[in-house]
Amino acid sequence: MQIGEHELNPSGPEQDDEGPSRSQLRREALDVLKLAQALVDLTDAQLGQVPLGDDLLEEVRRARAVTQQIARKRQTQFLAKQMRKLDDADLDAIRAALDHDRNNIRREAAALHRVEQWRDRLLEGDDETLNEFIALHAQADRQHLRTLARQARIERERNKPPHAARELFRALREAMDERGKG
Repeated sequence: MQIGEHELNPSGPEQDDEGPSRSQLRREALDVLKLAQALVDLTDAQLGQVPLGDDLLEEVRRARAVTQQIARKRQTQFLAKQMRKLDDADLDAIRAALDHDRNNIRREAAALHRVEQWRDRLLEGDDETLNEFIALHAQADRQHLRTLARQARIERERNKPPHAARELFRALREAMDERGKG
């Protein structure tokens, strides 16, 4: 008995070129839904950086305006449905804008952590720590930073509000920003 082609492939020869599977389509739809949710969660300034058409921008605003949880979920799902009509290049441009925004947020957070670390080191340290900072940031006002660090230590010892520590943070951030611009 000879085995025919239809016996080797029980699904039939016509199913080989049908395109993506249902599972793949579902994964893509869920990916677009996550993208829609990310758009709804953006601030107005962040949303302005994302390349959206006027109709999609209006749908995002409409979804943001809904306050009830289930209604907002439905509106976000509708936004995702509209976004699935976009071609892959448009979706990739939206993803790229969101990734760029996330990277900026990470960089800004890392910069703030570096400022916090310097502030904490200056509050715990001595003149050697201040000299180390000044070596890296020559434009910084050594005397002003020394005074702020001393005042912040006194405030901390007396359990006072940390006004000087906040001012020290601002001064350090300005000095570090100046170096970044130069």
